[in-house]
Amino acid sequence: MNVEITEEEELALGVLRRCGGSVLELAILAKEAIEAGRGRPRRARECVRLGAEEMRKRERTVTFRKAVEAALEEREKKNRRARTVTDFRYYCKRLMVRNPGLAERRVRSITSDDCREYLQEAYGESPSQYRKARAILSGVFSTAIKHDWCDTNPVSRVEVPEVVEKPIVPLTIEEVERLEAAAQLPEHQEMQLSLHLMLYCGIRPTEVSRINPETDIDWEHGQVLVRPTTSKTGGGRVVPLRMADAITVRTIPHRWKERWHALRRKAGWNQSHPWRQDVCRHTFATYHAAHFRNFAALQLEMGHRDSSLLRTRYIYVTHGTNGNSESFFKRTMYKEQRTNRE
Repeated sequence: MNVEITEEEELALGVLRRCGGSVLELAILAKEAIEAGRGRPRRARECVRLGAEEMRKRERTVTFRKAVEAALEEREKKNRRARTVTDFRYYCKRLMVRNPGLAERRVRSITSDDCREYLQEAYGESPSQYRKARAILSGVFSTAIKHDWCDTNPVSRVEVPEVVEKPIVPLTIEEVERLEAAAQLPEHQEMQLSLHLMLYCGIRPTEVSRINPETDIDWEHGQVLVRPTTSKTGGGRVVPLRMADAITVRTIPHRWKERWHALRRKAGWNQSHPWRQDVCRHTFATYHAAHFRNFAALQLEMGHRDSSLLRTRYIYVTHGTNGNSESFFKRTMYKEQRTNRE
């Protein structure tokens, strides 16, 4: 069948032929673009432009595994603590193990719903770990944004789960005495200073393990300098060193974590009587709050940004502990006086 075509239609066919490929397929593509533009050529061109731009973005990205490697490298260059880098690596690895396919997924294609599912699968059973994993995952995407591998951080739209804090249960005076008695034994004497810093200064175990007694402790004036590089939160603080004269062994031993576990075992903590994390710090804060009733001073010693955490976690537990708190701090004064007499 002979069909006459206009000169304009002939020119249009010539344009399509020069593009290569099937003229029919190209005509269909042109029709789809016009339909997407609702019949308006200018709008159709905008649809094509935006589509091409989106394609370029998709090509300018990397896999999640590559983004994790870049984020780790960035943190190592910034000399982040070894524990921070180790945790970052562990949490990301678990996300990839628990979610097959995530490692090779392009970061630009990952949505907020995807992130929510990944976190739930890997850390859904633990709200506290979920919160930490969420922060680490957000860090991966922050690095990806810097490299222009994605435009937005999908984790920002993932809800932060509420963590219900467990009740604070401080050590009893009898338990404190057991720890101190174990630290007097020859095989555990090197832990005397460490135990003292945790119990009577409220310094975290990881912070204690990083303290240098020669440069970080002012023995004459009774002060402990917790440097920003030592502090868990990155903020430095000065903590009063109570009864400094009572400390006879002024060293922080090597293989600190191993020695700390050994001291606790000697004092009676084991699988049937498990140790509570940060209980020395909690003991100090509880008895300090009950005895001195000075949250401002306690806030500074604990290194908190404000007193809200102290008031919410310790204001109730201090009720009924006045007797123990008085015994706790009177014992320290007695030991100091006794040492001075000797």
